[in-house]
Amino acid sequence: MKSSSLQDLFVIELSDLYDAEHQLIKALPKMAKASSSESLRGAFEEHLEQTKEHAARIERIFADLDMPAKREKCKGMQGIVSGGNDLIKKKLSPDVQDAGIIAAAQRVEHYEIASYGCARTYAELLQNRQAVDLLEQTLQEEKDADEKLTELAQQINVEAQTAEPGLEAEEEHKRRAKAAS
Repeated sequence: MKSSSLQDLFVIELSDLYDAEHQLIKALPKMAKASSSESLRGAFEEHLEQTKEHAARIERIFADLDMPAKREKCKGMQGIVSGGNDLIKKKLSPDVQDAGIIAAAQRVEHYEIASYGCARTYAELLQNRQAVDLLEQTLQEEKDADEKLTELAQQINVEAQTAEPGLEAEEEHKRRAKAAS
């Protein structure tokens, strides 16, 4: 099907967001488990419940459009999640890993903020008030999640800065220094 209208683009964006939310439903428990900070773990667990609601809101929008909810592979989110998973696999000290997990999570939030902002704008232009309201609610929750991560980072990043490097980090530093000389 050739897409040529703003309505078509709106459906494409919704399908992309729907897949992104489902990717996050799988990724957030891993991020929570990898977090050593109880506050960070709690933030991920709380956001997981919100993420499930975000997916349900998209389903409601599809239902209002008399369409089945469908997922279009969100390659952007796939890349962001993959980067976060790669970070978790590295042998970092707990505070440093938490700082990295926050950075990965904020990349997720920024991607979602941009995507939900676009979808909401399309809904406004299409005069779909119900979709505007649902997308605006999700957009605000994504902004709030990003703000919470920023607040957590203010403490966790300082702890990461003062953390003693682990043996593997020291070995990596020595390897890089030797390669540079």
